[in-house]
Amino acid sequence: MSSIPADLRYTAEHEYLKSTGDGGVLQIGITDYAQGELGDVVFVELPKVGDKFKAHDVFGTIEAVKAVSDLLTPVAGTVTAINDAIAGDPAVVNRDPYGAGWMIKLRVKDPAELKTLLGSAEYKKHVGE
Repeated sequence: MSSIPADLRYTAEHEYLKSTGDGGVLQIGITDYAQGELGDVVFVELPKVGDKFKAHDVFGTIEAVKAVSDLLTPVAGTVTAINDAIAGDPAVVNRDPYGAGWMIKLRVKDPAELKTLLGSAEYKKHVGE
């Protein structure tokens, strides 16, 4: 059974959004369920700070032993930070997806878009848990 924290928002494509405490900036990564389905992560390609994305745009890719998958922005916004630690240790995504394995921080353009995302109960249902 995957870890699905109650205080996060989720996408049907298995990204999560977590508050950073800085109003309007959210941390984005892949869920524990997603990393488990992918298997051992061997490479993550991330955007540059300052890149702007619309909701559901591809912001990078994640490569695992089993597959290569696109990473999608859950909402529109501008990248304020990337997790440089992933380049040297991509497996951190497997070990700690909600902590040290985060991928980008995004300044949300329209907070109303957050209402379109899944809560933890909806995400659990989505993944069959």
